[in-house]
Amino acid sequence: MRRRGSSSRAKGADPLTGPARLIAVDWGSTRRRAYALDAAGVVVDQMADDRGALSIAPAAYPDAVAALRTRLGRHPIVAAGMVGSDRGLQQVPYISAPADIERIAGAVLHLPEHDMTIVPGVCVDLPDRQDVMRGEEVQVLGALAAGQAPPDALFCQPGTHNKWIRMAGGKITDVATAMTGELFALLRAGSVLSGMLDGPVADGPAFRSGVERGLRDRDLLGQLFGVRAAVLIGRLPREDAAARASGLLIGADVAARDVDRGGTVHLIADQTLGDLYAAAIEMAGGTSQRIDSQAAFLAGIHRLWELLR
Repeated sequence: MRRRGSSSRAKGADPLTGPARLIAVDWGSTRRRAYALDAAGVVVDQMADDRGALSIAPAAYPDAVAALRTRLGRHPIVAAGMVGSDRGLQQVPYISAPADIERIAGAVLHLPEHDMTIVPGVCVDLPDRQDVMRGEEVQVLGALAAGQAPPDALFCQPGTHNKWIRMAGGKITDVATAMTGELFALLRAGSVLSGMLDGPVADGPAFRSGVERGLRDRDLLGQLFGVRAAVLIGRLPREDAAARASGLLIGADVAARDVDRGGTVHLIADQTLGDLYAAAIEMAGGTSQRIDSQAAFLAGIHRLWELLR
């Protein structure tokens, strides 16, 4: 293993096998998305499966990497996400914010035996707060490289662990993670609210009433129990309980951020979660702008590849 700031193919690596020149991999905890890119960063082929880092034993990674090349061609691989964690192929140390794409490129880890480069994550290490991310840094810096976002921007990446990322001068300066999605799943699966949160979650009156309370009140724990109480005494239809609880959590999450000053939040999200967060941000007094997550990731990886060559 060696760190690198310039690219080189491993000795004995197979020749390139077509128009693709690179395999870019977004290797998360539960999902793996891989793209074969040509020299201009255009997608030639792609695949996705459930071979995330949590499902692969350390000894099985060589076969998992080989399977990517069997499917997409024998090309160098640049991978980001949980593949660089302590549950991945090889742990790559975080770099501390502030971090731009050039600094990230200088801290990648190259594995010559796999002809593979792993991107480091970014951390915040302050006296009163610590946070980390792996993979999201590629998307936000890719959004900047692709002209989808300005160099000074606030990003929101909803999910199981929702990321709020602040960028200033083209550098990631802050990261804040909220366990919004995970908490909702835990409440649904094993709390006093179990059995009440099976209804749909969508933007509507029940969701917005939850957002309003989450934005306004500082008693999230009490408001969550209030969902149960409202159902039991007939003030809230049972089928609306999930939307109310989701609104409470998302409203409290948004309330903790500086989105009430008329600023723009750049949302990197799927349609469903993007709609929910966009509604909450608007209710808080901000505006949102959607970012194509795949395009942002690919732009980030391609820019890194250019810097490493």
